[in-house]
Formats: sequence, structure tokens, C-alpha cells
Amino acid sequence: MERQMFNTFAKLLTALLVTTTFAGCANLTQTDTSNQSKSLAKVTEVKSMLWVGHSFFYYNNSMHGHVGQLLNAAGQIGHRSSSATISGAGINWHDVEAHFKPNAVGSYSFVGDNEVRFNTFERAFDATLLMDCSQCPIHPKLQSVFYEYVKKHSSTVRKHGSEPILFMTWAYADKPEMTESLAAEYIKAGKLNNALVVPAGYAFANSVSKRPDISLIVADKRHPTLAGTYLAASTVLASVYKINPIGNKYTAGLSADVVKHLQTVAWETSQQFHAKEGRGSLP
Repeated sequence: MERQMFNTFAKLLTALLVTTTFAGCANLTQTDTSNQSKSLAKVTEVKSMLWVGHSFFYYNNSMHGHVGQLLNAAGQIGHRSSSATISGAGINWHDVEAHFKPNAVGSYSFVGDNEVRFNTFERAFDATLLMDCSQCPIHPKLQSVFYEYVKKHSSTVRKHGSEPILFMTWAYADKPEMTESLAAEYIKAGKLNNALVVPAGYAFANSVSKRPDISLIVADKRHPTLAGTYLAASTVLASVYKINPIGNKYTAGLSADVVKHLQTVAWETSQQFHAKEGRGSLP
């Protein structure tokens, strides 16, 4: 009986030691990012970006994908991005901290014939592009939430060595007055948090003013057409990456005439906006 009890105890002890050893080994493979920003140099060039938002980003096979195509066509190699979107989401719906967990977003990718490649990066993302719901920044019951979470998320991403960027959304097709109202709040939030603002809303308004025949918004009066997504992507290219989209060979299948117009509007809007409002903490 004593022999049997001893064997049972020995097995339990062995199992405990094995479990503890493997848990310790697993922890050793993870990168502690809690104080990462203290050891990382300031971001001077955005080579990687996390997109946090809702359907305005994921429509038309995702805006970040079009930006990637524009970058490739501009000869910019080595850029990467990930999109974290929730349908109908307000900025407070997102757990931004979770996207910076060790061995999580971007920790592996597939190359070749479904070969898994495990990635190691100095920092998870150079920048994080944040967008609130289409009317939240100007809604009387949600505006305070917009400011609260721009501040909270900006602090979170900076803790991980990433720079916050705000994406100014566009007006509804039947409410053009939203343009200036949304712009005012995004500009104010950008100033309060020293964050770059992408003036997509102004780009939409400028395009409509010059070429009302080019439809930028679908029948629901809110979401972007392919041309709308292309215009917004070109504005991101101009604002975040400081690359002139005019003449870029990536067209997303749009006609040359439409592409030239959208590229020009994106560049001119971005240049005028940043000359007046600055670039936040980004050079």
C-alpha cells in the first residue's frame, strides 16, 4: 500500500514539474511589451500600421489593401499592415491593448505554398490609424466618448511604441454639412493628442465639388463606392506616407480619367490640410 502511494505521489510530482517547465519555456518565447516604448526609437517613418475601425475601412476588399497596392506601385517595398474592424463600431468598442499582446497580431504569416513564417518585429506597429463611428464625434450623446477614447487609445499605442493617427471620416451623401462638423472635432482631437489627422472627409467634399459625376458613396448614403475607397486610400498614402499618388499605376480597375482626378484631389487636399494643421507628432 505504501509502495503504491509512493508511486502515485512520484507521478504527480513529475507531472507538476513538467507542466511548470513547459509553462516557463512558453513565457520565455514571448516578448514583454509593457515598457517597450522606453527602448524604441521615435517613429520617423511609417513602415507598418494597424487599422482600427469599422465598415468604412473594410468595404471594397479593405482600404488597407488598396494602400498596400499603391505603396507597391510607388516602389515602396517592405510595408505591412493589419486591419481590425467591427461592423458599426464606435471607437470605444475596440480593445486596442489586445492588439499589442505578445505573439498575437502579426506574429505569423503564410508564404509560398501555405508555409507558415513566424515573424519577429522590433515593434508591433509604427502607427495605429483610429476611426470613430461615422457620426459619433458630432453626436451629442457620444461626442464625449470620442474624446475619451482618442485619448485612451493614443496613450495605449504610444506605450507600445506606436504613433496614433486619426482618420477623419466623410459626410453622408445627403448631409454635406457634416464635413465641417466632423473635421472640426477630428482636428481638435488631433491637437489635444498631438496626433496626425488624415483629411479623408475633406477629400470627399473636394472631389464632389469638382466632379459630382463621380459617385463616392453607395445607395445607403454612407459607405464608400470603389472610387470612394480609392480616394480615401490615396489620401492615406499622401498624408501618412507623404507619397504623391498622382501618376501611380495602381488603379483598382477604375478608369484613367477618374483615377487621375481622385489622385489629384487626395494630394492637393493632404498638402493644403497639413500645411495648415501640421502633422501631430509625426515628421
